[in-house]
Amino acid sequence: MDDLVEDKIIYQVYLSHVKLFTSKILSAKSKVITLSNMWTYIRFYLTKPETILCLALIFCLFALTGNVYQYMNGFLKKINRGINSFGVSNFQQLMLDEKDALSKNWSFDGKNVALYAIKGRRSQMEDRYVIKTNIMDTGISLFAIFDGHGGEFAAEYATTNLMPNLMNKVIEIKKLLNEKNINTDDNYKSLISNTPENLTPQMKPKLTKPEGLMALKARHMNFTDDSAIKGRLSFNIKMDSLKLEASKENDTVVINPSTYLSNDGSINFSKLLIDEVLAADKLLIETAKRTYDIAGSTALIALIENDTLFVANVGDSRGVMCDKKGNAIPLSFDHKPQQMREKKRIADAGGFISFNGVWRVAGVLATSRALGDYPLKENKYVIADPDVLTFDLSHHDPQFIVLASDGLWDTFTNEEAVECIKHHIDDSFYGAKYLTLQSFNRGSLDNITVLVIKFPPSWSKQSHNGNNAGNK
Repeated sequence: MDDLVEDKIIYQVYLSHVKLFTSKILSAKSKVITLSNMWTYIRFYLTKPETILCLALIFCLFALTGNVYQYMNGFLKKINRGINSFGVSNFQQLMLDEKDALSKNWSFDGKNVALYAIKGRRSQMEDRYVIKTNIMDTGISLFAIFDGHGGEFAAEYATTNLMPNLMNKVIEIKKLLNEKNINTDDNYKSLISNTPENLTPQMKPKLTKPEGLMALKARHMNFTDDSAIKGRLSFNIKMDSLKLEASKENDTVVINPSTYLSNDGSINFSKLLIDEVLAADKLLIETAKRTYDIAGSTALIALIENDTLFVANVGDSRGVMCDKKGNAIPLSFDHKPQQMREKKRIADAGGFISFNGVWRVAGVLATSRALGDYPLKENKYVIADPDVLTFDLSHHDPQFIVLASDGLWDTFTNEEAVECIKHHIDDSFYGAKYLTLQSFNRGSLDNITVLVIKFPPSWSKQSHNGNNAGNK
């Protein structure tokens, strides 16, 4: 009985407010509605306890749910998939301006390499990419995807600074390696010509190797001149120190390229990728502090030399390979705050993660590693240390590789993306355009960039960078 009385009272209060508001509107028809009159009406209703309570509840709802638009589009995505199953497609295009979403797009269609990128539902295009095949006839190819957030500054910086520095270092190292090989061959020929004739049969096999010949030559050298010995030792020590010493220029550590050469004549590309990414991040942070730009970017870099693939990843852009059997092989793993390794690292640094639509570092950033983001770098809540994975392509015998920003992976799994490209590898852009547009139709809210490398890698000499202008 009491509940019924309370309901009647609430209804009468609601009815009286509606009648009062209606009477005010009707009486205002014959008058000129001034700003002061409107403010009087607004103030009258805003000061009501029930209005304040309602606004407080709405504020709490926004605080708890985070990005309401994101949830709405996720809901629409589910509806879209359900309707597609009945043969009706593109439901979401009824509610979104597709022309605006697809207005800014970049594309590259080369020999065995293709890329397609769109602005999508974001206000601006923050993705960047780099395609460099057979750099200066070194036999090395580089591909990169940078997904900016908080602005395009960090992604653009990585494109115009990190990648050129990395390519220059690759060229220097290859040049040093070639010189080292030439010098080794010359020394070997010289030692062969100076081999004594009176060798026993047991000694000859040993001295066919360069180290044996070097030992023999050392025993026959005249070391009676102390000054010559001291000069030679001093020279060797100086050269070793130059290789190991890191000189500072503009507060940036510059490492001698020869430190990346292994004793067996190979190049330590993993170390090279890590050093270059961290060096670029250091410069980016210094530049961002001067310009008060808090932008950040993920980094996904693939380096191919002969039958070896190196993939360096910072953030949540992702690579996947389709092997000869059609299986999806992950080339990288996302850096997400909720992962145990990342969560522990952030906690040890004194930070925290919270759920605000998705898990975020300090309630701000949805990836735990990135270039830039200098406010979160102060206490190392976010770091730029890349994970580098190495793959033997002769073992996997891949059909193709897909590198993409997280705009794709928000709507596609690795397996789904591989299956899609397998069925459209003979289409324009090797299926990259088809996959990009399918991701948009599934409700992706981000910029979408998809790069497809088709094997066997008979790379073209073409190179291309994604920049502000783009290709429409």
